[in-house]
Amino acid sequence: MHKPTELHWQSVKRLLRYLKQTIQHGLQFYASTSTNLQAFSDADWAGSRDDRRSTGGYCIFLGRNLISWSCRKQQTIARSSTEAEYKSLANTAT
Repeated sequence: MHKPTELHWQSVKRLLRYLKQTIQHGLQFYASTSTNLQAFSDADWAGSRDDRRSTGGYCIFLGRNLISWSCRKQQTIARSSTEAEYKSLANTAT
């Protein structure tokens, strides 16, 4: 935000092209009596070239329905891929 480069602008344009092509997609909700709660999490290690921070994400399903998801850059720099995954898992559990 403070010092955008040409690479940042290319990333923004790529994201906007992606959103334009996927505008017809959406979330579907299914009628279900299942109370099966499943959570999935993942993280990359030092994926940001600018500050070497990891990006973690999760999605939580109730039965077949997606009820919560998140994807964001982690607040601290992980020293290993295991630490990045652990932080993502902690965010999922929270």
